[in-house]
Amino acid sequence: MGSEGLHEPLSSLDEAVINRHRMITSIMEELEAVDWYDQRVSATDDADLAAVLAHNRDEEKEHAAMGIEWLRRNDPKFDEELRTYLFTEGPITEVEEEAMARSGGDAAPEPEPGAGSGSGHDAHSLRIGSLRDLAGTNEYDEALHNLERYPL
Repeated sequence: MGSEGLHEPLSSLDEAVINRHRMITSIMEELEAVDWYDQRVSATDDADLAAVLAHNRDEEKEHAAMGIEWLRRNDPKFDEELRTYLFTEGPITEVEEEAMARSGGDAAPEPEPGAGSGSGHDAHSLRIGSLRDLAGTNEYDEALHNLERYPL
């Protein structure tokens, strides 16, 4: 694998960069394992072996998805890009153009009303009026946490 080690001296990297590197490396390993299991499933004539290998492959997909979610939660730009491209329809290469057109130049799509915490307020969208409505609730605390995590 071409990126197993750090490319900069450890002493010049902060903990957040090192942790993201750990997760990116882990995701790469999980996806490589998916590929290897997929090849083995395709190559075998033994149905029982293929079933076990397919099960193992799918476990690796779960691990990769968990890693991607951790990365999304810990990298605001990654979060923005995933929100732009995941679970969309149509040609992938047109998604950015559509998102930019909807948002007036910002590539990240605007969240649907009510998306997020389930209360009618998006967990990543802060508006003064919505904070007044949420004062004293867990959602208020979450909104403050997100404001600290994703400064305006």
